[in-house]
Amino acid sequence: MKVVLVSSEKEKQDAFSVRKTVFVDEQQVPEEEEIDQYEGDCAHFVLYNGTEPKGAGRFRLVDGYGKVERICVLQEVRGTGAGKAIMRKIEEYAKEQEIQKLKLNAQVQAIPFYEGLGYEIVSEEFLDAGIPHKTMVKKL
Repeated sequence: MKVVLVSSEKEKQDAFSVRKTVFVDEQQVPEEEEIDQYEGDCAHFVLYNGTEPKGAGRFRLVDGYGKVERICVLQEVRGTGAGKAIMRKIEEYAKEQEIQKLKLNAQVQAIPFYEGLGYEIVSEEFLDAGIPHKTMVKKL
């Protein structure tokens, strides 16, 4: 599996396809909340298994820190290191941009995954798209 920084419309659509499957179809997030006004301001990432998109994520700058968003992998590759590969690529990208602090809003069920990557909880639980989340940070 390989993670790429999106550089074409096809790759961006591949990312959106994975996000739609995971967030809209599986988790019932309204599509208008999933694809939002920030899409044009983000660096997008896609994880491919051969030519098939299997994971996605995005990164954007917010108030001087890097915000990691929309991390997802298709069900058939969960538990294979796919999510870690996406996170590593995003963190490498952030370092190249000289970003020193990352922030993300983790679904509560995904907190152990992010803790394993060195992220720490910095907020109380809150709802985003009807799903419980907590904000987490990591210094690079």
